[in-house]
Amino acid sequence: MKKILLLALLCCTIARAQQAENKERIKVHSVLDNWHKAAADADFEKYFDAMTNSFVFLGTDASEYWNKAAFAAYAKPYFDKGKAWKFTRIDRHIYFNYDRTTAWFDELLDTQMKICRGSGVLLRQNGQWKIAQYVLSMTIPNDNSEEVIKIKTPIEDQQLDAIKNLK
Repeated sequence: MKKILLLALLCCTIARAQQAENKERIKVHSVLDNWHKAAADADFEKYFDAMTNSFVFLGTDASEYWNKAAFAAYAKPYFDKGKAWKFTRIDRHIYFNYDRTTAWFDELLDTQMKICRGSGVLLRQNGQWKIAQYVLSMTIPNDNSEEVIKIKTPIEDQQLDAIKNLK
C-alpha cells in the first residue's frame, strides 16, 4: 500500500512539473511571437521592450554583433518608415534550465530572405520573460553551398583579414 501511495505521489509531482513547464513554454512562445509581430507592425517600443537591457543581436552578416542600443539605432529608421521586417514562425523548439529561469530556443522562420533560422536565450526577470540574445541565420540548401561559398569568399576573406589584424 505504501508503494502505491508513493508511486501516486511521484506521478502527481511529475504531472505538476510538466504542467508548470508547459505553462512557461506557452509564455515564451507568446513573447517571441509578439516580438516578431511588433517588428511586422513597426511597433518600436513593444519590440525593444521585449529585450533585456543587456540584449545582444547577432545578424546574418558577420559584422552584425549589436548590443540593444546599437541594434535600436540600426532598426529605428526602418520602424520610423512604418515597415521593419516580417518573420513568421514555421517551427520552434524551447528548452529550460532546471528552475525555469532561463529558456533557449531555435526556430525556423518564413522571412523576406526566405527560410531563416533564429535562436536565442530568454531570461525570466521580475516574473516576465525577456529576450537576452537573438541569433539570425539564413539557411543555405546543401546542394547550393559551393556556389554560395564562391560568392561570399572574396567578401569574407577581407573580413577575416580585418578580424585577424585586430587581435
